Amino acid sequence: MLVDSLPLVLCPEEHIPHYNCYRVADPIWVDGKINEGIWGQVNKSDPFRDLVSGDDTYLDTRVALVWDDTNLYVAYWVEEPYLQASLLDRDAPIYKDNDVELFIAGKNAYYELEINAYNTIYEVFFIWEASLYRAGYNKLEIFDRSREGVKMFNGVGMKNHPRGQRIGYWNWDFPGLRHAVSTIGTINDDRDVDQGWHVELALPWAGMKMLTLGEEHSLPPKEGDVWRMDFSRFNQRKAPPPQADSGGWAWSPHGIWDSHIPECFTYIHFIDQYVSP
Repeated sequence: MLVDSLPLVLCPEEHIPHYNCYRVADPIWVDGKINEGIWGQVNKSDPFRDLVSGDDTYLDTRVALVWDDTNLYVAYWVEEPYLQASLLDRDAPIYKDNDVELFIAGKNAYYELEINAYNTIYEVFFIWEASLYRAGYNKLEIFDRSREGVKMFNGVGMKNHPRGQRIGYWNWDFPGLRHAVSTIGTINDDRDVDQGWHVELALPWAGMKMLTLGEEHSLPPKEGDVWRMDFSRFNQRKAPPPQADSGGWAWSPHGIWDSHIPECFTYIHFIDQYVSP
């Protein structure tokens, strides 16, 4: 699934990562324990880098993906010496905590998920305004613009994206999403040094239908299909000077303080071969 390409110099094409996502033979039990089982057999991403500058970061963050006919599975390894979290209510502004984030882009829309160490999540579904009628979203009651939790969105650091504004649906939940977190340490207790936390996700392909509206695309994917996804981490505790730590890190840096740029998202290539031990 390719998003519209634009001549954005923020993330040169040659700098955007590519990842081969392989099949798994058996469903994954989502419990956040990713130092065991299939996750020990797959390739992880390169370490996340500063979202803005692209510089190396002082803590290690990596992600890996696999899939089967039912789900896309995603796992994050997050090094964090002082675990922190405060928000417990679903769809609270998780970006105010330390979090990891996942974006999945279609041609006409994209999905955002944020999660903290308490396993609290925040979700939004964004439709490019110009695609509302073109792709047929306007025909679906769930995308009625008059509903509570719907508002216009014009980006964060990059205002006035060349594709225009998005309509954000803060009332949308990914159908069938499963998520879990495991922590290696004590949350909100700086008297000891922690190792970090892990995140495990399962996103049903059936729930991706809204991302592919207006497109001819296979769910689950076929061999050679390419999707665009973004993987990031935001921290309240930045690296000390002289490091110019923006506080946002990503597998694919964006060159600006804004995760909402699908043209910068990592290329995920789906391989119809099983993970080998």
